[in-house]
Amino acid sequence: MQIKSFILLVAISTLFVTVSHAQPRNYEIKNGFYIGGGITQFDIMSDNFETNSSSGFLVSMGIGADLPHKWYNISYNIQIAENKFELSGRMTDDVAGDEALEYKVFTAQLGLVFHVKLIGAFLTLDLGPQLQYNGDLELTDDSQESYFINNYASLQASEIKEITNFNVNALGGLTASFGAFKLRGQYIYGLTNMLNKLNDQDLATGNNSSFKGNQGMMTLAAFFVF
Repeated sequence: MQIKSFILLVAISTLFVTVSHAQPRNYEIKNGFYIGGGITQFDIMSDNFETNSSSGFLVSMGIGADLPHKWYNISYNIQIAENKFELSGRMTDDVAGDEALEYKVFTAQLGLVFHVKLIGAFLTLDLGPQLQYNGDLELTDDSQESYFINNYASLQASEIKEITNFNVNALGGLTASFGAFKLRGQYIYGLTNMLNKLNDQDLATGNNSSFKGNQGMMTLAAFFVF
């Protein structure tokens, strides 16, 4: 229900976002709708766990404005992705091991992006903030629920699922435009502690260290503009 409500909220927000049609002098501001998808490489960077990034997929849509009298363009977008990453664990608490525990996490991101013109509108540097809703972590293999997390004596894989669901990100990237086709690569960094909610749980960590982790997400996507 939380995911459905968030998607409805960001969809309504995007539909009601409008860019001014005022035309200073003889300049014409052109608006466009774009939709597309691509792949992600996701990780949670943390000193608490041994992690490796893994691949996922995304779909995205947005509204953009071409501002010929400015050194930048602007767009609002929604990006929905299923991401995966791996965490090091072991089968039992008394035997050393290094098995990959793969988790997946759903993310929905609402962003405001400034596209700095490097070569006109053909190549832009993309910068901006994002608001993100993400679901809890979910093991892709249910049989690993009882596995133990490396770096901890008795912390199990099933105990670290409930992470912080609302986060703030910063993004940077490049967009190449070829008529109605765009190719975009971005790096998205989590400014907030994605693992902070784990600190509110009574987990058997065996030490007083707190959980801290920041999202790192790379995307490569293609879009069609209408």
